[in-house]
Amino acid sequence: MPRTTSLVFPALLAAAVCGVLIPSSWWAHAADPQPGGKEYLDFVKKQAAGLRAGDSPPATLAEWKQRNEEIRKNLLAAWGGFPAEPCPLDPRGHGELKRDGYRVEKITFQTRPGVRMTANAYVPDRKGKLPAILMVHGHWRGAKQDPVVQSRCIGAVKLGYFVLCVDAFGAGERGIGTKLGEYHGEMTAATLFPVGLPLSGLQVYENMRAVDYLLTRPEVDRDRLGITGASGGGNQTMYAGAWDERFKAAVPVCSVGNYQSYLGGACCMCEVVPGALRFTEEAGVLGLVAPRGLMVVSATRDAFQFSVGEAKKSLALADPVFKLSGKPGNVRHAVFESAHDYSKAMREEMYGWMALHLKGEGDGSPVREPEIKTEDPEDLRCYPGDTRPKDWVTLPRFAAAEAKKLVDAKTLPANAGEWAKEAEKCRADLIGKALGGFPKVPPTDPKVLPPGHGGGRRIQFQPEPGLNLVAVVEPGTAGAPLAVVLSCEGGAKASTGATAAEARKAGWTVAGLELRATGGLALPGDTIGRALDHNTAEWGLWIGRPLIGQWTFDVRRLLNAIEKVDGKLPAEVVVIGEGPAGLVALCAAATDARVTKAAAVGTLASYVTDEPYVGQRLGVMAPGILRDVGDVAHVAALAAPKRVVIAGGVAGNGKPLTAGQLQNAYRPASKVWELLQAQKELVVTEKTDAEGVIGALK
Repeated sequence: MPRTTSLVFPALLAAAVCGVLIPSSWWAHAADPQPGGKEYLDFVKKQAAGLRAGDSPPATLAEWKQRNEEIRKNLLAAWGGFPAEPCPLDPRGHGELKRDGYRVEKITFQTRPGVRMTANAYVPDRKGKLPAILMVHGHWRGAKQDPVVQSRCIGAVKLGYFVLCVDAFGAGERGIGTKLGEYHGEMTAATLFPVGLPLSGLQVYENMRAVDYLLTRPEVDRDRLGITGASGGGNQTMYAGAWDERFKAAVPVCSVGNYQSYLGGACCMCEVVPGALRFTEEAGVLGLVAPRGLMVVSATRDAFQFSVGEAKKSLALADPVFKLSGKPGNVRHAVFESAHDYSKAMREEMYGWMALHLKGEGDGSPVREPEIKTEDPEDLRCYPGDTRPKDWVTLPRFAAAEAKKLVDAKTLPANAGEWAKEAEKCRADLIGKALGGFPKVPPTDPKVLPPGHGGGRRIQFQPEPGLNLVAVVEPGTAGAPLAVVLSCEGGAKASTGATAAEARKAGWTVAGLELRATGGLALPGDTIGRALDHNTAEWGLWIGRPLIGQWTFDVRRLLNAIEKVDGKLPAEVVVIGEGPAGLVALCAAATDARVTKAAAVGTLASYVTDEPYVGQRLGVMAPGILRDVGDVAHVAALAAPKRVVIAGGVAGNGKPLTAGQLQNAYRPASKVWELLQAQKELVVTEKTDAEGVIGALK
């Protein structure tokens, strides 16, 4: 039986990527950060607290209705919107299993054009219209085929429910490969951010299409639908249950906490709603379920962000909404002495809640689970082994197709005058939308510290209150250009690399900047899979400020600091970014008039990729940048007619591009420089040697 009394959470547990039953390589532990990493974490937490400082329960139903509309509007915008018209479902059967009292159908249907969802329908041998439950799996290796997920499907079908269990995009049978066990997070899900369609929103829409499919089944009573899932599936349950009012009951399990508790932990990219903390807390989403039935299930030994205490904070603000809606009994918090799970006791609690809200039976007390015998996961697959169609639309393939549409829709003005207007708008969108805006902060008050071991002045400054950055500035000859060298591997890497050495050789003043949350300021344990800055980048997304925007602001503030220390900046200010930091250099050149030249060395040449990103930073994935601004070349074009050097480049999969591929990727930028009759100021070359880069910048 669950405990419903207050509990003192015994300790902060290591944060796991949305679940417990996943490969060890997918785990992310929120270790105690060292001073550098802790400073950034404290900064993000303070930002988040400031955004939600005024939260309070609504006083009246009218006030809540207004909030409800605002939350829904902002959620839809954060998710990139949903298609105006749903595509045909085109359901197809792939066989079935006959079992005692029910059958299991293996089916697929279309959620978006060309995108098919794999599913299992558990159909009772009963006549008449049946209540139905949509089961969403969460981060269990086998997805809908996993024994833990099967158990609640079998239990529910034996209790008389029509059950539809679906594979989430990128998981189960819908991975990049055909084997079960693939993870759809980190740099796989990251392919969706530049498009502006985060996985959290795609999942909501796909679960809505699953409801559309349920309503085509003659066995299903359209007025008696529920949804449940645990871990990442609990997250899906919360959002879909809140958004789609066709659900009469929602039971999120081991997933509810609050957005601010995610800061300091690690969550899957499928849970991230970019900028959510700017318009609500998790309590607001839970409130959207009212007056329908909501039961939140928590475990006492779960990760901190899903802990009992953090869930209670959200429910304390959501409970009043149910009271104002006239249904105070339609929200419940069930607490179990358990680790992260969807155990038999939790399932029985769910059966009781569904019986009350979908059948009108009982008082919501637990219902005993019938005897269960799970299937061999392979037997539940729509496409066993390697039989899935070769043209199957994977998550990155979908992202690439959507990205290509956005890029192809970008057109260049016919003359310089039109371009000036277009550039002004795109620059504003780059700053205000893609980069999350530049904050209003006090003037810099830099300090010149004693030289370090490598010599040179060390200038310490605050880009924003609560953050301290240091740049090592080595003076060049009088009147020489200032070269700001950037690397996402830290200031030491930037200062001691070949590019900085070549700039010093040319007599330039060189500033190696330690960007926030990088190098010595990086958070230990920040890497998850291919995402080198997984957690810190994720936290930036929650507050609506992707790291690329924060890093661009760091460069701006460094120039302020040098200007204050020296009285003025040199006539030429050059920003050089290596690898992913090349995107920061291009953004700085596009948004700061003081930057006269820029170079991107070995940098991602296009956000468009049909494979997961390799060798990139999650922090440079600005949500919606392809929609609101354009591709990397379009960002570079905003620096025209300044001198910009593109020295080499890589595809999304990390492979270097040939000279022809690089020229093609930057063709939109080349056309702008041609339009401005400044063709010679844009240099695109596959060569990345430091001598060539500095030579091209002279």
